[in-house]
Amino acid sequence: MPEEKKIGFVGFGAMASRMAARLHAAGYTILVWDRSPEAARAQGAERLDARLFETPRQLAEAAPVVLLSLPDDDALDDVLYGESGLIEGLSAGSLVLDTSTVSPAASVQAADAARLKGAHMLDAAVSGSTPEAEAGELVALVGGDADAFARARPVLDVIASKALHLGAPGSGSTAKLVVNGIMGLGLVALAEGLRYGEAAGLDPARLHEVLEAVAVVSPHHKKKLAKIAANDYAPQFPARLMSKDFGLLLASAHGLGLALPAMGVAAQLFATTAAGNGDEDYSAEIRTFAAFTAREGA
Repeated sequence: MPEEKKIGFVGFGAMASRMAARLHAAGYTILVWDRSPEAARAQGAERLDARLFETPRQLAEAAPVVLLSLPDDDALDDVLYGESGLIEGLSAGSLVLDTSTVSPAASVQAADAARLKGAHMLDAAVSGSTPEAEAGELVALVGGDADAFARARPVLDVIASKALHLGAPGSGSTAKLVVNGIMGLGLVALAEGLRYGEAAGLDPARLHEVLEAVAVVSPHHKKKLAKIAANDYAPQFPARLMSKDFGLLLASAHGLGLALPAMGVAAQLFATTAAGNGDEDYSAEIRTFAAFTAREGA
């Protein structure tokens, strides 16, 4: 089997396992490192005949292409650096695709560290939740070397319906924060609109029909509306991760001297939702907002 048909996964949660399943079906051999081997097995690593490694470094030594799927900057630092870290296992020509949502600064630092080993690190943040990952309908937002992006296309074309090269390292991560900020802010607008309509006496079911029929609500949020109507907050994108992403977005904006007042309010609302039950879907902010306004007597 050609070496390029081996792909390593660092972090094997809900998103990674679905991407791995698609790549396995496309003929790739799957290699895995996860902080919890038991969790990796629970996500189906054995069904993919995946080989599990003891350290990120060992996995990088065995896989010419590695895909990262990690929750935050701290997890990325833990995985990349140090004697057993992934960077130490890279060799000239290694290719790393970081699908995590992390800060642009962390992406730039990681790309610089990989370059010193003669390897390429792309920040290849993916937009979409578990259903899109399962269907191969993610959108990959990629920053880094253009030639490395071209080399990564066979992998990206399996896991994503569209892959966009946006420029230098960090640009993919920046674009992902833009996307998630708009997505989260749209959900907050939906929460406020629903609460106003219901407080003013509109029947909730008919109000949902209105919002399903109009163009101002995105297709993504219309899917959320259907789940909200069924009181279904099973996590497709957990609230704790949305809260984390708003924190990254606001910190990056602050570094640019830029104020984002509406997103600042949204960040506070998602922090409240995450504190209550961060493992529920981020759409649970609808319920948080309704409870908050009820307490306020609205």
